[in-house]
Amino acid sequence: MPRQCHTLWLSLPAPPTALIEETVPETSLVPETSPVPASAHWKRNVALFLSGQTASLFGSMVVQYVVMWYVTLETKSGLAIALYAVCAFAPQGVVSIFGGVLADRMNRKTLAIIADAGIAGATLVLALLMLNGITDLWVILLAVAVRSFGAGVQTPTVQAIIPQIVPADQLMRVNGMFQTISSAMALLAPAVAAAIYAGFGVVPVFFLDVITAVIGIGLLALVAVPTLDRATQATTTYRQDLVEGMRYIWTHRIVRWLLLVFAIIFMLTVAPSFVTPLMVARTFGSEKWMLAVLEIAFSVGMVLGGALISTWLAKRSRIGLILISTFGFAILTVAMGLSTNLWVFYGFMFLFGLAVPLFSTPFMTLIQETVEPEKHGRVFSYVGIVMALATPIGMVVFGPLADVISVQTLLIVAGLATIAVMIVAIMVPSGQAAIAAARATPSPAAEGPAAEESLAAKAGTGTPQNAT
Repeated sequence: MPRQCHTLWLSLPAPPTALIEETVPETSLVPETSPVPASAHWKRNVALFLSGQTASLFGSMVVQYVVMWYVTLETKSGLAIALYAVCAFAPQGVVSIFGGVLADRMNRKTLAIIADAGIAGATLVLALLMLNGITDLWVILLAVAVRSFGAGVQTPTVQAIIPQIVPADQLMRVNGMFQTISSAMALLAPAVAAAIYAGFGVVPVFFLDVITAVIGIGLLALVAVPTLDRATQATTTYRQDLVEGMRYIWTHRIVRWLLLVFAIIFMLTVAPSFVTPLMVARTFGSEKWMLAVLEIAFSVGMVLGGALISTWLAKRSRIGLILISTFGFAILTVAMGLSTNLWVFYGFMFLFGLAVPLFSTPFMTLIQETVEPEKHGRVFSYVGIVMALATPIGMVVFGPLADVISVQTLLIVAGLATIAVMIVAIMVPSGQAAIAAARATPSPAAEGPAAEESLAAKAGTGTPQNAT
């Protein structure tokens, strides 16, 4: 799936302004699995936050489009695209190890602002270097890597803010709203990216991203995000927090299984999708409008999918939507590989985009509902790690192979492999137990490992530790 999918997939933020007092008292986290209460002004907070994040996201999308098109059209090399994927996601995976822990140890709004400002500053410096004639491929990849480092902190932090400022029974709806808004922005981004790239080159795109980042930071500064009690009284080390986060995920059957599915999707469908622009350039033509239409088709699908998930599908089974969309990704990947007509290929890309919100929104919502608020940062950090590392690992294989065999063959093989692996993941005892526990999880109540035994007992699945 197109590059902006990574940004949209995990960027499911929400916004606050006058939530509650700056420090949440310990009693507000009792019982431990209860979400942090949102203020009476939560709608205003959400509007501010979504607006700021959407502006920042738009700039990031334009950068992703132009850089990916530049690498694709200038090199027409699967290896070069693989290097881009590694630079775009491997640094984020490494930094995410610490980013989520930081999100649980300090005020999340402050951390998000620092991360955004760091990304904008680094992007500005690199843009100025390129203005002075340094436009080699390694400079572009360096810029991508620096932005990826910042995203490793910013992404889990923003995700951890959402349940702090949104009422628990509105999580699915707000996540769907943000997905819809972001997808609508993605409709404009390819056109803007194509216009800037064709008329002015790569450099101006970085300045646009700096401007949108400043807008996002300004709006976020107007929002008051409470500091969790744990962040003000933290007595454990970062290493202890990381180990605790890993242990928590391992004993939490729902989160553990969701991360496995997430890894499968990103390794076997997202990674090979990075070479779809290469397929277009090699098979149908290298005109920039062809690549722009490819992204627009995907974005239109995401807009409709986001609208569905925030309205008609808002109350549907989270795990059911995840399973349907997962197999949908696999089937559509095979279909794209079999496409011999450009417009048919666009049609399948549209359907792919339609399926993304049906996976990402219930995926994030289910984690938000089943993980205690004070552990959100660490859990989302590991989600970011899986996303960031699975993609470059997949591209290390699919990228060079695209220079040896056709992209069409790669897509077909990847889609069939996804179907086979997912069937196994569902049929093994741990998969059966996770699905049963997810279905037994009441919405919008949040459940954790401590509550899973009772859920598992209702579902007849035993304890989390016994799932294998």
